Amino acid sequence: MKALVVQPVSICEPGLIKDELEKVGWQLDIRLLEQPGYFLPGSLTGFDALVILGGPMNVYEEDAFPFLKQVDRLIKEAVRKGLPVLGACLGGQLIAKGLGAPVTRSPVQEIGWYRMQLTAAGVESPFFRDLPGEFPVFQWHEDTFALPGSASHLAATGDCANQAFSVEPCTLAVQFHLEITPAIIQDWIRTWAEDIEAFHGPGGIAKLEAETASIWKDYNPMALRILRNWIELASGRISMTRDQPAGQQGIS
Repeated sequence: MKALVVQPVSICEPGLIKDELEKVGWQLDIRLLEQPGYFLPGSLTGFDALVILGGPMNVYEEDAFPFLKQVDRLIKEAVRKGLPVLGACLGGQLIAKGLGAPVTRSPVQEIGWYRMQLTAAGVESPFFRDLPGEFPVFQWHEDTFALPGSASHLAATGDCANQAFSVEPCTLAVQFHLEITPAIIQDWIRTWAEDIEAFHGPGGIAKLEAETASIWKDYNPMALRILRNWIELASGRISMTRDQPAGQQGIS
């Protein structure tokens, strides 16, 4: 199984997503878009799934970041064909936009660890199978997505109502950083220390580091469960699509 992984910037690495996909034998074509000479394919022909990572740009900055238009086309193609799609933070926002929902500045910015609650649909969702109704997630965003008309609303935090949604047959968009690892968080702290101090105040960096050390052991198995649930559903969807006659692919 082969996935196209869209990585807008080097500092927003695929982390746990890469680890879990490769662990089960998936082949990943990671396109780091800030690297000279890299480009996105014109279509998803030859790919079984699409994964979109985060980045510091906003979905509506298409003039400054033309690749956002290309990602939008790939999302529409993937959904039209019924290919599995996974997006985190900017990736989730791009999925929402690709499906016709607005992405706007959030009333409250989120940076750090927050408690996330599953909705009734989230509790029943196969993407969150075997998870508690509330658990910590790592956030770093100033925008928020609305829900596409075809979406199931899966999760919320106290400050941001739309944290996750799914669209049949196998699209999952999350606002939080599902891919995160302690090493990635440390990299972000070094790079964006002033943003953390401005948001959390003096001592904000030490607080974030302490929270990460304390929370990670509880968060890690939950993140892995979400990823494994998506991988299981995506693998089943890919197998089903491959077994369909050529003229039936993409119909669900």
